[in-house]
Amino acid sequence: MTAADWVGMTAGTLTTVAFVPQLLKIYATKSGEDVSLRMFLIFCTGVALWLIYGLMIGSAPMILANVVTLALAATIVVLKVRYGRRKPRHDGFDLP
Repeated sequence: MTAADWVGMTAGTLTTVAFVPQLLKIYATKSGEDVSLRMFLIFCTGVALWLIYGLMIGSAPMILANVVTLALAATIVVLKVRYGRRKPRHDGFDLP
């Protein structure tokens, strides 16, 4: 691996891991209310194009990073759709 590959792998790892806290938060709270579906759909499209580009030029760091990033971002989209809006709990009390 060249120095450029190491830089690429490190950058890919950091930008990919950045999505893990958001994914865990949506899963834990079962709420995707504060997540922009449009932004994640646009982002997934961009990442898919970067993945295709990586495949076209044969860049292992770009391919690996974008496969994992796309999987994480797509999971966030699925959770957003599933838990998009939390229904308010009604326990008999109306709070202002």
